[in-house]
Amino acid sequence: VREHEYAEYLRARKLGEEDVEAAVEYVREFERYLKAPYEEASVADVRGYVSLLVSGGKNSEARLLALARYSLFADMNDAWVYFAAILGGRSIYPSIRERLGALAGDEAAERVFGGLATPPLGSPPEDYPEATAELMSRLEAELSPELYRRVLAGNHHRVPPERFLDNRRRHMEAESTEAFLKEDHERAVAELEEHARTGRVWYEQVITPEVVEFVRGNQEMLSAVLRDDKLYITKIPYAPAEYLKEKDPVMRRYHMCHCPLARAAILSDETDVPLDWCYCSAGFEKLPYDVVFGEDLEVEVLESAIGGSDRCRFAVTVPQGKLKKPTGPS
Repeated sequence: VREHEYAEYLRARKLGEEDVEAAVEYVREFERYLKAPYEEASVADVRGYVSLLVSGGKNSEARLLALARYSLFADMNDAWVYFAAILGGRSIYPSIRERLGALAGDEAAERVFGGLATPPLGSPPEDYPEATAELMSRLEAELSPELYRRVLAGNHHRVPPERFLDNRRRHMEAESTEAFLKEDHERAVAELEEHARTGRVWYEQVITPEVVEFVRGNQEMLSAVLRDDKLYITKIPYAPAEYLKEKDPVMRRYHMCHCPLARAAILSDETDVPLDWCYCSAGFEKLPYDVVFGEDLEVEVLESAIGGSDRCRFAVTVPQGKLKKPTGPS
């Protein structure tokens, strides 16, 4: 383990000294299990070790995050993507329960979540669809579609809204909402170009020149297109390079889907997760615009990989008074 460099990397992320020391030791423990440097680990090695941690009750968030961060630090893209898949959904079930309580009351939340068996932290993605399908069944039995969609369309990844304050500022300074969206897309494409050039992963995505051109050709990706009072948004695929090469329709849907709690269902005939689950993804997509326009906006799932499409597309409604119109010559 490159202890000194990794420790400095963690300090730069504002971790305290005790957390830095613990993280370095967690990486050492994995190397002792591996009997080799961390950099030689395969995804199969990572998967096997995490399974051992889960069965031994050592699957703490701190330990798994330490290993995930080392994977990112060491440019081990495949290992990082696996950790992102097993950690990315950790806040979603608790966040849905919290929002359900706020919108429908604690008793409704207890009826929906009481006794719901969810996989332990670190479980592989294929362990989640059964719990997600059961949760959807309970939501459908307890609430109207309008209410459970609203419950699902929250900020369940708990992204700090402050992250989008600069978007709000740029929208206020832009000539129009359309001009803001166009510039936002250009900024996103430039960011992808940099990741394609350096080979660094972008969130969980490996970016190739082909992916850059794919996104460049569709402003709905990583931005939105405004028509009337709606913002139309199409998600970039979860595995965009594989998606662009894939011919099999089922695998294209699998490479499209981002949801760590449901995407494995696309490859299985045993569990059916309904399209309405994707209102959770819709909430993630609309969050920047909630901040930009200063209110909790309405959103509709138009199509999704879980629902049978090879793309995930949403429509966010913006109140007319919130849109900026271009000012023409007087």
